[in-house]
Amino acid sequence: MIDLKLLREDPDKVRASQRARGEDPGLVDALLEADAARRAAVTAADNLRAEQKAASKKVGAASPEDRPALLERAKELAEKVKAAEAQQADAEKAFLAAQMAISNVIIDGVPAGGEDDFRVLDTVGEPPAITDPKDHVALGESLGLFDLERGAKVSGARFYFLTGYGALLQLALMQLAVRLATDNGFTLVVPPVLVRPEVMEGTGFLGAHSEEVYRLEADDLYLVGTSEVPLAGYHSNEILDLSSGPLRYAGWSSCFRREAGSHGKDTRGIIRVHQFDKVEGFIYCKPEEAEAEHERLLGWERQMLANIEVPYRIVDIAAGDLGASAARKYDCEAWIPTQQTYRELTSTSNCTTFQARRLAIRYRDENGKPQTAATLNGTLATTRWLVAILENHQQPDGSVRVPAALVPYVGTEVLEPR
Repeated sequence: MIDLKLLREDPDKVRASQRARGEDPGLVDALLEADAARRAAVTAADNLRAEQKAASKKVGAASPEDRPALLERAKELAEKVKAAEAQQADAEKAFLAAQMAISNVIIDGVPAGGEDDFRVLDTVGEPPAITDPKDHVALGESLGLFDLERGAKVSGARFYFLTGYGALLQLALMQLAVRLATDNGFTLVVPPVLVRPEVMEGTGFLGAHSEEVYRLEADDLYLVGTSEVPLAGYHSNEILDLSSGPLRYAGWSSCFRREAGSHGKDTRGIIRVHQFDKVEGFIYCKPEEAEAEHERLLGWERQMLANIEVPYRIVDIAAGDLGASAARKYDCEAWIPTQQTYRELTSTSNCTTFQARRLAIRYRDENGKPQTAATLNGTLATTRWLVAILENHQQPDGSVRVPAALVPYVGTEVLEPR
């Protein structure tokens, strides 16, 4: 949820953010009206309760002849209080719905526009010169790294088996990410992959992208699309100790996405699938530390991409392509030779206080007063990285060189065709 103080003091900033996202700035006015109605309802109910309390005191001290009239008055006030409290509850509900409808306020400098309006911040490495490159599917099948046909037979489209060195390669990526994270002060967590609705909603995944989420209706639980979700819920309704600096977690989990609306997109291979593994960095910090932590997360993602030795670029995502929770997001996109373009491997988002406000995650400032924390997330490795590794490190004889950083985990320097 957005900060009400910001809303009241600078509604034009929130309107501008909505316009940059391509969303309705009128929602800001609706929230202002709902906020005013809620406060008026609270005041009316408080005043009636005070009047009722005073009337009740008079009944106790009244003479026998005055008591019936005072009792009748107290009864009338009780009915009015009941009605006022119902109006207050309705106003609170309308206010919450209006507040939940507005996406996070973007950070100054985020490009306006949609999916194609990103800004390229940096390009690292040169695309390899490969004559007639094979795509990751042809390479993976010839090397015995995954089995798409049997994945579809067992589970349907967009599922797969990782086999042999394919499984080892994924585990190598995860282990490398875990080592980098723990060496930099992250606490490793293997979280639940099923979460309650309030946690999924609190992280902002039940809005415009709710169709991407798997739901188990019989249990009223959701399968997570990223360990960002359970890690955000980990400290919900808590007051954190951030006096010694940010709290950093690295979550290793399987992730699940319905890929609704992606019919015909990336149907070949393991780029856009329903299940994958990922190591996700997640940070709780003070709001004034959030932008610096965002740059640190991006730096750790750079280190991981350097370890797998692929060319990549960093893009500043446009406001209209941000999720509801993100105030700014950087993507790292790796070069894919057969597609002659860059494709996303990592993203890191600064969610400012948006998620923490929904999930009631706070810390104490230097005066001991509770304040809303900030949250950030960033991908450190995921199954999709296999695509970039295979295509960029393929050899003319059909083999694939294993990046040096992964060799100790994979157990070989070269993957040979079967």
